[in-house]
Amino acid sequence: MQLSKAEEQLMKYLWKLEKAFMKDLLDAFPKPKPATTTVATLLKRMKDKGFVDYKLYGKSREYYPLVKKSDYFSKHVNGLIKNFFNNSASQFASFFTAETNLSTSELEELKKIVDQQLKKQKQ
Repeated sequence: MQLSKAEEQLMKYLWKLEKAFMKDLLDAFPKPKPATTTVATLLKRMKDKGFVDYKLYGKSREYYPLVKKSDYFSKHVNGLIKNFFNNSASQFASFFTAETNLSTSELEELKKIVDQQLKKQKQ
């Protein structure tokens, strides 16, 4: 299941805050802030999709994520690789490194990350 752009933006705030009341979430948005009803609707849809839940404190709800940020984005990237790069991580890496105008230092950093992962997997 996937989040809409608006839901994803709200989820980013919730991941950052870890748990939050409606006021906290509204405060996280830049101006102009969305209407409370808009955020409430997004939260309900996200709860229905299984991304968030809440604890009741009287009439107030404290929301918290049910899905880790790393898990969500990992699934997102894997779907991108599957759908646009014939499920080939090397095609994705080739496209990513050629089309994103990475600097030499950024490419060197990527190389270090790949080398570290190779070392881990060989152990």
